Amino acid sequence: MTSRIPSDARPDRSGPHAPRRRTVVKAAAAGAVLAAPLLSAATAHASDDDPAFLHGVASGDPLPDGILLWTRVTPDATAVPGSGNGPDVRVDWEIAQDKEFRTVVARGTATASAAHDHTVKADVRGLAPASTYYYRFAAGTALSPVGRTRTAPAAGAATPGVRFGVVSCANWEAGYFSPYRHLAARADLDAVLHLGDYIYEYASGGYPAAKYTVRPHEPRHEILTLADYRLRHATYKTDADLQELHAVHPVIAIWDDHEFANDAWSGGAENHTPGTEGAWADRVAAAKQAYFEWMPVRASTEGTVYRRLRFGRLAELHLLDLRSFRSQQASIGSGAVDDPERTITGRAQLDWLKSGLAASDAAWKLVGTSVMISPVAFGSLPAELLAPLAKLLGLPQEGLAVNVDQWDGYTDDRKELIAHLRDRSITNTVFLTGDIHMAWANDVPVKAATYPLSASAATEFVVTSVTSDNVDDILHVAPQTVSLVAAAAVKAANRHVKWVDMDSHGYGVLDVTAERSQMDYYAVSDRTKRDATATWTRSYRTLNGTQKVERVNSPVL
Repeated sequence: MTSRIPSDARPDRSGPHAPRRRTVVKAAAAGAVLAAPLLSAATAHASDDDPAFLHGVASGDPLPDGILLWTRVTPDATAVPGSGNGPDVRVDWEIAQDKEFRTVVARGTATASAAHDHTVKADVRGLAPASTYYYRFAAGTALSPVGRTRTAPAAGAATPGVRFGVVSCANWEAGYFSPYRHLAARADLDAVLHLGDYIYEYASGGYPAAKYTVRPHEPRHEILTLADYRLRHATYKTDADLQELHAVHPVIAIWDDHEFANDAWSGGAENHTPGTEGAWADRVAAAKQAYFEWMPVRASTEGTVYRRLRFGRLAELHLLDLRSFRSQQASIGSGAVDDPERTITGRAQLDWLKSGLAASDAAWKLVGTSVMISPVAFGSLPAELLAPLAKLLGLPQEGLAVNVDQWDGYTDDRKELIAHLRDRSITNTVFLTGDIHMAWANDVPVKAATYPLSASAATEFVVTSVTSDNVDDILHVAPQTVSLVAAAAVKAANRHVKWVDMDSHGYGVLDVTAERSQMDYYAVSDRTKRDATATWTRSYRTLNGTQKVERVNSPVL
C-alpha cells in the first residue's frame, strides 16, 4: 500500500561482455495511518543481539508526488542474504523535510521477512514536487543511516533544468566503485540513471581472470539460484561507495544481460547451459525476484523494467527492457540480422515506445537503452586493432559490420523506430546507453551508408563502464597504446560517430535545459584504487532541434 501525507504536513517546494563460454517485496507502507515516531533511543549501530542495517538505504523512481524507499534489515546473525533464515521484524520508516527530522511529513511500518530476503520497500506518495527529503528506517533499537532523496518536478512545470548522473557496467571483481563516490559527492543531481549490468553473474576469477581480480565477490561460484542472486546483490550493497550513492541520490535503474547471464535473450543466454545449469525460465525468475527485492524499482514494473518518468515539461525519460522480449542473437555474418520476424524490443514494447514518443509534449525525449542503437561498421580495421574490440563487441577477428547483441543485430526494429521519428517529426530524441565499456558520442543516422546526406534522426550518448574491462584492460597495455589508432579507424568508417574513448572507466553527467542536452564525460584515475580521482575528459551536446551532437569545450558547472 501507499502512504500519503496529511495535507497540512506537506513541505514547501524547493528548489561487452565477458569472454565467451557456454516479486517485488511485499513489505510496504502500512496504510494511511501514521505510525508512532521512531524510537528516540534508537542507536546508529545495533548491538549484537539486535537487528542491523548492513546494506544501507536507497530511493528510486522519483515522481512529482512520490518516491520509493528501500532498505534491508539483518534481524540476527542467521539472516545471511539468500539463506532464508531469520525472523520477521517490524521496520518503521519516516520521511522529513530536514535531516534532523524536526519536520516529519510521513511515517509508516513494514515487515521484513525471510520470504523476501528481509528487504523492505515503502512507496511514499503525497509529497511536494521538486523537493528534497530525508528518510530513515528503524528496527528494534537499530536506526539506519539517513538517506536524502528528491522528487521530480510537476508534470506541467516549466522546469529550467534537470541533471542526471549516468553509469553502467560495474564489475565487483574488476575494481572499486569510485565513480559512485564521485557522483555521491555532487549535490546538483536530480537522480542517477543506471543503464544496466549493476551486478555480474560470473564465478570468481571468471571475468576478469583470477590473476587480475581486485576483490573476490560472493558467492564464489556462478550465480544460478534465487539464493545466489540475492547474495550477489547483497555483496554489491556492502560497497561503501555504492551505499553512499544510494543514500544521497534517487537511482533510476534498468537491467541488461549480466543481471541474468551474458548475452541473455527471451529464451536463454550465451552464458547458460540448459540441463547442467537448470531451466532458463527458473534462472530468470530467480534473477528477477532478487532484482526487485534488492533494487529501488517499483513493484508495478515487476517482470520488466520498461516504464516512463517525467521531469516537468522539460524531459520525459523512456526506459527500455532489451532482454526480456528479444529474439535470440543472430549468427554473426548471417542475413538474419535483417529478419523482420526478429525483435530486440518485442512488439508490445516497441509500440509502447513509439506511441509514447509521439504523444510526448516534453521538450526532450530521453530513451534509456542498455545497448547501443547507433550502427557501427569496422571496414578495413587491421586485425591487431580489431581483436580487442571483437572481444568487447562479440565480433570475429576478421571483422564484420554488426554487433549482433546490439540494435545492429535487430535492424528491422531500429528501422521502424527511426522511420517513426522521421515520419512523425519527433525531434530532440536522445538515446542514453551503457553496455560496451566505452564512451561514445553519436548521431543516429537515418541511413548509415549515406550519412551525412541521409541526415540524423536522433543522437546518442554512451557512457563507459564503472569498472568492467575495456580495450586497454583486455590487452593489458597502457591506455591509448592502441586505442587512438583504433578509434580513428572506427570514426573513419562511421561518420556519424563523433567521438569514442576505448580506455577510460568513469561516469557521465547529463544536463538538460530547453536549449540543449549536454553529456559531460568523467574518467577515474585507476579502477584498482579505492581513492581514485576523477577528471573531466570530454563534453558533447545536442542543441534543440538539430538531432546532431557537437563538442563543447567545458563541462556544465
